[in-house]
Amino acid sequence: MPSCPSIRNSKAACALMVALLPGGAFAPPMAAAQERAVSRLPPLRQPLEPIMQEMFDKRRAMGGAIINLQLTTGHAPKFSRAAAAMAFTIRFDALTPRALLELVILRTAQIVGSDYEINQHRPLMKLCGYSEPQIAALASWRVSPLFDDKQRAVLGYVEAMAHGGNVDDASFAALAKYFSPQEIVEITYTVGSYYANGLLTKALRIETETDGRLTVAGKC
Repeated sequence: MPSCPSIRNSKAACALMVALLPGGAFAPPMAAAQERAVSRLPPLRQPLEPIMQEMFDKRRAMGGAIINLQLTTGHAPKFSRAAAAMAFTIRFDALTPRALLELVILRTAQIVGSDYEINQHRPLMKLCGYSEPQIAALASWRVSPLFDDKQRAVLGYVEAMAHGGNVDDASFAALAKYFSPQEIVEITYTVGSYYANGLLTKALRIETETDGRLTVAGKC
């Protein structure tokens, strides 16, 4: 079994690698997080509820780490499982291109002010091909030349929905120009899901990960 001193990489890379090892064997970052509070709530009770153990095993098998969101929402296993199912549906089973959904997620997180979701999804934006200048310009996308018309249509819809939900006809028409009814519903669910998630991370004061642990990334 490898240990950090034997890995010829940075400490951050080492931390990420051991967090991703399957079966929970030698996973210091996650183990350390489990032993202390990572939010306003206490650590999860050990042994884990069967639902949460199954979820954690699945996340590791998919190449992800156990992040503080699950270490917090695991106090309500059935709700945590349902939320994870929605996140995986958005990430793996949507008709809407993944890159556009990541754009939706990050902008929604910015509007809500969720540092937690921003921290988790900036790397996924890079995975989906967005440049650092694009990510930096996202909050001011209206005056940036770095986004195409399709991306701007999506962002206009996100702005209206996440600022009260009353989407004007012009913003909806711009979205409908590029997306099918199914895609519009998927985009709408994504905004709503991550708006709620952002509020949850703020209300429970879930700590951002500083040890390299990332959610299941999948492919973009």
